[in-house]
Amino acid sequence: MTTPYTGMSAVNGVGGGRSRTVLITGVSKGLGKALALELVQRGHTVIGCSRAHDNINPLQSDLSSPEKHLFLNTDVRSNSSVEELARVVMEKKGVPDIIVNNAGTINRNNKIWEVPEEEFDTVIDTNVKGTANMLRHFIPLMITRKQGIIVNMSSGWGRSGAALVAPYCASKWAVEGLTRSVAKELPDGMAIVALNPGVINTDMLASCFGNSAALYQAPEAWALKAATMILNLTAADNGASLTV
Repeated sequence: MTTPYTGMSAVNGVGGGRSRTVLITGVSKGLGKALALELVQRGHTVIGCSRAHDNINPLQSDLSSPEKHLFLNTDVRSNSSVEELARVVMEKKGVPDIIVNNAGTINRNNKIWEVPEEEFDTVIDTNVKGTANMLRHFIPLMITRKQGIIVNMSSGWGRSGAALVAPYCASKWAVEGLTRSVAKELPDGMAIVALNPGVINTDMLASCFGNSAALYQAPEAWALKAATMILNLTAADNGASLTV
């Protein structure tokens, strides 16, 4: 069941209390970048990773205190790349308080029998295997502290179906199922949730909706609400399917 987050902190825009260390994948653009910048603005430490190395450097250089944060070139589709990410993160920042598995991609609008094999594989490898790779290497680190929040970015299309984006829908349904299952494996004190961000004007939405994507809210507006919500998640939210 989809559960919208309706806590008072989400309404008043106040969120988070103490400073947290938040790891965000797919941080070079879209929702990941907007969320990272919002968390930095609120005084939290951000660890960001992306395959798009050329977009990471400008992001880091725009921050007022870049030395506080850590941005790395990582391909979440590669288990060895994520393993190296975990090693560097532990060496330089320690175990993150929160992980947001945001890296994702979508297929070009097409009927499933017209989606090329490599395009289908890219969607599944990024959205599903990329999330699993992150869980494989970071959950054991969080378990040593007996605390940690993991947010797996889902979609309304992870809870319903839509024509022409079957690979993407399949991947997000997988994220929902993966999240609910892993929630039953985590020890007390930890939580993993699936988060539907809503419909936001990103490159991925433009891929589906074309110019009409501009009619929807910008990532920066979304990040104001999403950051508060994510910072206020607790172990009691474990296994939930939430919506910003």
